[in-house]
Amino acid sequence: MEECKPDAISDQFTQVDLKHIFQLVEEKIITFVKNELKRFKKILSPDYQENFEGKEQDESDAREGALKMALHFLRNMKQNNIADKLQEIELCVVRQTELKGNLKNKYQSVFEGIPKQGSSALLEKIYTEVYITEGESGKVNEEHEVRQIESRSKRSAGQETPIKCRDIFKPLPSQDKPIRSVITKGVAGIGKTVSVQKYILDWSEGKANQDVHFIFPLPFRELNSMKDKQLSLMNLLHHFFSEMMQLTFPTQEKYKMLLIFDGLDECRLQLDFQKNEILTEVTKVTSLDVLLTNLIKGNLFSSALIWITYRPAAANQIPPECVDRVTEVQGFSNPQKEEYFRKRISDQNLASKVISHIESSRSLHIMCHIPVFCWIAATVIEFLLKTEGGKQVPKTLTEMYTYFLVFQTKQRSLKFEGVYDTDPQWNRASLLALGKLAYEQLEKGNLIFYEDDLRESGINVREAAVHCGICTQIFQEESGLHQEKLYCFVHLSIQEYLAALYVILMLITEGKDLMSPQQPPRKVLQLLKRQTSDKSMTTLQKSAVDKALEHEDGRFDLFLRFLLGLSLESNQRLLSGLIKKVQHESKWEISSYIKTKISGFRSSERVINLFHCLNEVNDHSLVVEVQSFLSAGTLSAAKLSSTQWSALVFVLLTSEEKLDVFDLKKYNMSDECLLRLQSVVEESQKALLNSCGLTERSCAGLASVLTKASSKLKHLDLSANSIGDIGVQELCSGLGDPHCTLETLSLSDCSIWRGRLQR
Repeated sequence: MEECKPDAISDQFTQVDLKHIFQLVEEKIITFVKNELKRFKKILSPDYQENFEGKEQDESDAREGALKMALHFLRNMKQNNIADKLQEIELCVVRQTELKGNLKNKYQSVFEGIPKQGSSALLEKIYTEVYITEGESGKVNEEHEVRQIESRSKRSAGQETPIKCRDIFKPLPSQDKPIRSVITKGVAGIGKTVSVQKYILDWSEGKANQDVHFIFPLPFRELNSMKDKQLSLMNLLHHFFSEMMQLTFPTQEKYKMLLIFDGLDECRLQLDFQKNEILTEVTKVTSLDVLLTNLIKGNLFSSALIWITYRPAAANQIPPECVDRVTEVQGFSNPQKEEYFRKRISDQNLASKVISHIESSRSLHIMCHIPVFCWIAATVIEFLLKTEGGKQVPKTLTEMYTYFLVFQTKQRSLKFEGVYDTDPQWNRASLLALGKLAYEQLEKGNLIFYEDDLRESGINVREAAVHCGICTQIFQEESGLHQEKLYCFVHLSIQEYLAALYVILMLITEGKDLMSPQQPPRKVLQLLKRQTSDKSMTTLQKSAVDKALEHEDGRFDLFLRFLLGLSLESNQRLLSGLIKKVQHESKWEISSYIKTKISGFRSSERVINLFHCLNEVNDHSLVVEVQSFLSAGTLSAAKLSSTQWSALVFVLLTSEEKLDVFDLKKYNMSDECLLRLQSVVEESQKALLNSCGLTERSCAGLASVLTKASSKLKHLDLSANSIGDIGVQELCSGLGDPHCTLETLSLSDCSIWRGRLQR
């Protein structure tokens, strides 16, 4: 090997060149080291409160060298305390840079509808911001999530305070207290997790919230696997974030940290805020339950920000005194829906057609407040417009989900078998297994399943992610960093649809009525398996109606709509090959049964779902009757039956028109009419009831409206009605309720004894 001769360099560079180059290098080194020393001095000053100045990748080695030199000379000068402190802070800077890089890699991509399957897209390209508002805490919403979406779609602008996701911890101009803990609620698929993902991504890329030093996402579905372990807070963070292993945060109060607990409704810990011991040391070993309750209460890591997301049913798990701000993800507003479809569908002409069709169907338009449903709708309608030319486009929820199942089954055949069939190739056994899981877990109220749950339903765990014969975009598999695999359906509505399909298939293929507690003998089952009659289908439907009405939480509401829709020949035709024998429709009998139930219910939420059920079986007769009264202006003279009153409530509550003002004179000026339309009054900001011949009988109903936390009533005009002293007393019971938000009340000329009123 040839030696490097001293004069070899002179062949390429002259002495003048070298002198000039190294003079520039010397200047750059001196400037760089001076700047680093200034930075070290700055971050060591007692009053330094600014954010870390993160390392650039191309300067990290040079900065590390400058740090080593500074530490070397400080220790030689016997300034060990300063050296130790500088080393600690700079280590935090290094670890923050690593954490940001890892979180960016993890959260920059999104698998729409399904994690880890199919092709991913950059979050930045498809992200559409959802509408988030500041809300009240402490109330458990027992409505079905779809009903909540329907109610929310009618709220007027200005009724709520909107908040940008990136500003979730920033006080409003009227708020002077710092916000440490935030809970964000929202129904499944509404955009909670994606909002969290965008917040983390913006932080990791240096775009927002750079005053936060560290963000630690800790989803509950990952924490569940550690529920039986004993560990300290430091152990927990080191377990999930290995880049933090060298950090102990000895000066934790100086650093601003955010811990994000996503999916409280999936938590399998007790979270006993009352009985759990008080914990203040980050290194003390205890149970995960004790760790979390003390974190949320602020006993442990009091300087850390806490962000918890959950579905409304889990609202009562966190004590109100532990929460500084409650927010709610409302999903897409109407402009955001359009923005989503235009981002999702590259062909803008096609996107316009999809948007137009969605807007033409009230039920589909409402459901599109949910981002996951927008993905389903875009998938189905875009495909049908391309292949069918718009000849067959779903108008009901059952049709939408049936087309979705058909489409994904065809796509599965194309992907794994390389064949695209005109008719889907069904795997009945797989669908029955998946449907059994959906139905049995729906009955238990479970949305997240474990491997044992799958085995009990006859599902091969190894094939669950790409379930035999079933598209991967119906069922999803997830796994945390250090835990067993978890399974769930892309959205609760898909679970409800497959549960309904399973019940229909069991009746048709096995002759088994899962809605009836008592099953016929085995011989009868074999006979029913050969031929399912209209009578058995109607019996099943009636039992399902009763079951849905028995559950006040609405657990079976959407399931019932799907079950009735799937009993129609039109939807069964789409499933031909799966449902071998198309059943004849017995629409008249089940419609009559539903109308009987409608007449006996006062609850608007329960009645509204029954009207949606009538829509699924294409019975619009009641709604058409009432709409004709409204159009002709003859409603005030009409004597409505109980079912027609319920139909009127349904029409008003599901109308496109906002219910800002309720004027009783438009309907029927009587106590009976007001009480019948009580739920409509709840949805209105102003109720004009003046000169309507009302008595004290109406006041009890109005008092009930005032006590409801969901009521939007702000202004009430009862003037020129003979409500008397008794009526005023009834109203006072509502006015004194903590949930009452009434701002103005007019009671002039109401036959009130002035002395009693003053008292």
